[in-house]
Amino acid sequence: MSTRGIANIGVIGLAVMGSNLARNLASRPGNTVAVHNRTHARTQELLAAHPESGFVAAESIDAFVASLARPRTALIMVQAGAGTDAVIDQLAARFEPGDIIVDGGNANFQDTIAREQRLAHTGIHFVGAGISGGEEGALRGPSIMPGGSAESYETLGPILSSVAAVAEGEPCVTHVGTDGAGHFVKMIHNGIEYADMQLIGEAYDLLRTVGGLEPRAIAEVFAGWNTGPLESYLIEITAEVLHHVDPATDVPFIDVVLDQAGSKGTGVWTVQNALALGVPVSGIAEAVFARALSAQPAQRAAVRRTAASRPAPQTVGPAFVEDVAKALYASKVVAYAQGFDALTAGAEKYGWDIDKGRIAKIWRGGCIIRARFLDRIAEAYAENPGLSTLLEAPYFADAVADAQDAWRGIVATAALSGVPAPGFGSALSHYDALASHRLPAALVQAQRDFFGAHTYRRTDREGTFHTLWSGDRSEAVVE
Repeated sequence: MSTRGIANIGVIGLAVMGSNLARNLASRPGNTVAVHNRTHARTQELLAAHPESGFVAAESIDAFVASLARPRTALIMVQAGAGTDAVIDQLAARFEPGDIIVDGGNANFQDTIAREQRLAHTGIHFVGAGISGGEEGALRGPSIMPGGSAESYETLGPILSSVAAVAEGEPCVTHVGTDGAGHFVKMIHNGIEYADMQLIGEAYDLLRTVGGLEPRAIAEVFAGWNTGPLESYLIEITAEVLHHVDPATDVPFIDVVLDQAGSKGTGVWTVQNALALGVPVSGIAEAVFARALSAQPAQRAAVRRTAASRPAPQTVGPAFVEDVAKALYASKVVAYAQGFDALTAGAEKYGWDIDKGRIAKIWRGGCIIRARFLDRIAEAYAENPGLSTLLEAPYFADAVADAQDAWRGIVATAALSGVPAPGFGSALSHYDALASHRLPAALVQAQRDFFGAHTYRRTDREGTFHTLWSGDRSEAVVE
């Protein structure tokens, strides 16, 4: 039987994520899925393991392209970088105007913009799609953030909607903007994820080091938090991790895991791009730095040897656990606010029409940062699309105000106890800086004018000025 032109979607790259997405696609009514892998043995393994999926297998790229119905739509799930470019080139040489190439990996959005521009003259649509949810999400329903043209989404949208997670009756997918918007939004998602994980780690450390709780007791605390305002996927899995006992040693699993955390780049990209956009994302940056510091065993050992003594943990009362919860919630609000600030700035720079309320909605299911309060973020942008920061939305303003005393107490307790809490501390400093009537930036700008004639503005009249510091110190109007 001929397989020519019968599949409405094809997947190239059948590692775990690609295989799971292919299985998810094949399980949905109306989809026929073509599959191809550079090593054909992996394709054969997938077909043998899941004959119920009805995959259209292709040993060669030519056979894969021939198996796709027009407009041909191919989803690339290979390693980012040269591997992705090689597959794009193979498809572009065989596709026709109107066909669609989708990169579902964690590509740098700048690369996605360049790839879209490279293919623009061919009439082939290139779509960078952020996909979040890990291996399980790929199989059961991820959150999907496609960019690309509106025309390509007419074909692609129904296919992606069929496999996306569903939250409150809505599929967790939306067309987020043109060219690189999809991978930009996924990058910001991952940056927020870094901050969220760091904050949860700091909460755990405080409960154990200062609160004196053992992992199983902390697991119960997190399980309780997951029934309230802090409910989220990351809180849920933290409870499970802390409950787990290592079968080889019969000690808490968390105690046999080396305390050095890795990263795959998206957190770093978030910080780099936020800096370029002039957006302070200190919570995300501190999370990236904390991972980098954890991976410096020689430096850590050297400082431990030279530290004569360490502070004793502070004595805390019965409200300590609740205070940590309040500090965690307020700090998470700041981290998400910083992420949405970066979304706003990126949209303005690159000309993307990003609906921030809709982004909050598609993050409610499938993705790693899914959390109860994303509903509140969606509501905040629905009430006021022009929010300058999430922290001005009434719900979040009230939540942070309610947490302030506990938040400040926890940051102080961490410092006095010698427990590193850069996420909590930077979040509080970010809030305090926004709330302050006057910042020391006035002094910084005066210093810049002194040594570099960088000029300054005044509080009492319009214009730009420079003081003749090396002369008679009179003031000159620059413009």
